Amino acid sequence: MSKLTNYFRETSEEMRYKVTWPSLEELQKSAGLVLIGSLLFAGVVGLMDVAFSKSLEAFYQSFR
Repeated sequence: MSKLTNYFRETSEEMRYKVTWPSLEELQKSAGLVLIGSLLFAGVVGLMDVAFSKSLEAFYQSFR
């Protein structure tokens, strides 16, 4: 039990004194970049989905 207590105590000290936390401005810039990147990625995947769907539909229609 003392190992567990020691682990949490050391973790709390490290989070307070050794971790460098980003400023609010840095955090907002990073969040904006992640949002833009996620939207771009979703757009690319959506376009690929539509392209594959249309190509498979045309392929299946060629056998009718």
